[in-house]
This record gives sequence, structure tokens and C-alpha cells, in this order.
Amino acid sequence: MKNLACAFFALAAAGTVVAQAPAWGQCGGNGWSGPTVCIPGWTCTYLNEWHSQCLAITTTSTTVPPTSTTSVSSSTPTPSVCSGTRTKFKYFGVNQSCAEFGQSKIPGVLGTDYTWPSKSSVDFFLGKGMNTFRIAFLIERLSPPAKGLTGPFDATYLAGLKDIVKYVTSRGGYAVIDPHNFMIYNGTTITSTADFSKWWKNLASQFKSDSKVIFDIMNEPHDIPASSAFALNQAAVNAIRSAGAKSQLILVEGTSWTGAWTWVSSGNGDAFKAIKDPNNNIAIEMHQYLDSNGSGTSPTCVSSTIASERLAAATAWLKANKLKGFLGEIGAGSNDACIAAIKGGLCAMQQSGVWIGALWWAAGPWWGDYFQSIEPPNGAAVSRILPEALLPFL
Repeated sequence: MKNLACAFFALAAAGTVVAQAPAWGQCGGNGWSGPTVCIPGWTCTYLNEWHSQCLAITTTSTTVPPTSTTSVSSSTPTPSVCSGTRTKFKYFGVNQSCAEFGQSKIPGVLGTDYTWPSKSSVDFFLGKGMNTFRIAFLIERLSPPAKGLTGPFDATYLAGLKDIVKYVTSRGGYAVIDPHNFMIYNGTTITSTADFSKWWKNLASQFKSDSKVIFDIMNEPHDIPASSAFALNQAAVNAIRSAGAKSQLILVEGTSWTGAWTWVSSGNGDAFKAIKDPNNNIAIEMHQYLDSNGSGTSPTCVSSTIASERLAAATAWLKANKLKGFLGEIGAGSNDACIAAIKGGLCAMQQSGVWIGALWWAAGPWWGDYFQSIEPPNGAAVSRILPEALLPFL
């Protein structure tokens, strides 16, 4: 995300393991070996074959044994929020942002400067029917500057990344691996396609056997020519495939913060026409916020139609170039105008047939009262954005 400082307080450490699953926590499902009893006031509720989840006892959901594989009963369909024909997103979910926090603290202390996404948060969104999680991380923690971009990975940080990725994918979700570095490493813009290729080949080799991993080449490059962003992305695509990762979706991002509203005017439109994937499984990732400067730092939207307006040129470009789009970040305030704008934008995307996914910015346990936080149970965007602006598009 653009122009938002990650300054957060440390969380108090929990010192003991309890035999009860927490609120919103997983309590059953295929392969589950954790607690199957919820804390008082919550009940273990079957959601799908991978998940039973602790929900408040006031819920109207049907409770079944935690390890059951019984099919979920169908619910009454809700009226369509969009007119006309639309294609539902294959990938729909949230960003999980926290492992990239504390960017001035390298390597940083786990639990103090950064943390990993909450597994109960993943369970919550899977239970709602979402299926995609973009997991941000910091390259300097994975590839310590003392050994350089092409040096060995830090084993502990890599293990943390692999753990949350496996948690998502083993439960049927898609995990987007997101180096959240803006095409900058250790304070310097990445320019070497050879080094960047080697880094991506090394990383892709760690996940090449997991078909539910998605590779996001680089979060929001900026202040570099579109041609340079293209060259680095193309080199990374080639490296990922050469590592043996043949089946996974790859997301490429352009310069100028990969903004949808500036995709054509920034030069990305001309540069990325030529993007190629030998396995033909690539999408153009763009981001879009709805405040006046498109930064996502204000809860006030320009208008109730601003999302569809800002996406229009990018959508036309995708159609003209026969490419797929992926909205890797969208965010706005929890108010009537913004909710109408989000719905209008997502409708336009689904009606176009060229956008394959969209993700809300952001979930994560350390967001506090941030207006776009969708971290359960009390994130500011949970009460209105989730049910009114996102879930209707499942």
C-alpha cells in the first residue's frame, strides 16, 4: 500500500496453550489436530470439509461434529447486486499485512517489530467463502543485506512464511506471496534483472510443488520507468518457470504504484503489452483506492461512482490486449458513498469478464483502529464493508 507508515505497538505475548479454540478459531476439519471445543459463548460450527469454526452461539448456523465432511446446506440466494451478466472472481479475499511491518528494524524481532498473519483470521475469511490471501513480507528479512539479494535465505523467516502459506493452501485457499518492497532492496532500487531473476528462482523453488501458491512479483514499484518495471517483471516470470513452478498463477505489477487509474498514462500500458509467460498463466495486478489522491489514506471517497470510473481505462486496456486483470488492493471508508463506489467498481469488473480477482486492503492483527482494517472480529471494515461491499460478490 502507498504512503502509509507501519508504526505499531508490540502485542503482549500469550504464554500458555489452552485446550479450547478461541473466538473465530478453527475447531475441526479434515486433518485438524487442534482443539475441538470452543471457549464459553462460542460453538464449533461446520463450514466446509476443511473448516469448522468457533462462532458465537447466537449464530443461526447449523452445528455439526468438527471433523464431519457433510456437505454444507445451501442457503437462499441473495438478489444480484449487479445488473446484466457477470463473471464471478476466481480469486477473492484479503491482504494479510503484518510480516512487512517495522521496515526500519532489520532483521527486527518477531512479536515486537513484525508478526505473521493470524491463522484464526484466515479461518474467518475462509468461513465466509473467501479464498485468497495476499501475504506481505519484507525481502530484507528473507534475504539479509549482509549476504545480498542473491545470498541464502534466513531460515527462520523463511520458515514463518512457509508456515502461513501452507496453512492457507492446505485448507483449500490460495496464498499470494507478496514481496512488499516497492522494487527497493536495502535502500536501493533494484535494477539488475540477473540478481532479481536469481532471487525469484530461489524463492519459487521453495513453493514450486504447491499449485495453490500465487507469485506476486513485486508490490508497487515506483519512481522507475515503466520499461524497467516491465524488464524486471519479465525476468522474474522466466525465472519462476525455470525453477519448476509451472502451474501457479503469476502476478506482474507496473510502476507508479501499479495504479489502475494511471495504468495507461504512466507508460505501463505500452510497456506491459509485451509481457509473456511460457505457461500462459499470468495476470496484470493493479491497485486502486478511492480517496482524492488515490493513496488510501482518507476514508472519504471522491464520489459514489469513483471506483468504476478509475478502473475504466485499465479495463479497456486489458480487453484490447487480451490480458487478465487482478485487483491486488482496494480500500475505502465504511460509509454510504464508499460502499456504493466499491460495489459499482466490483460490478464493473465482473461485468467486463477480464478481471479474475480482487483483494481488500487489509487484514492483519496489528492494524488497530485503521479505517480499512478488516481484521476480525473488530476491524473498522468488518461491520459494513465485509457484508455490504464484499460478500455479495462471492
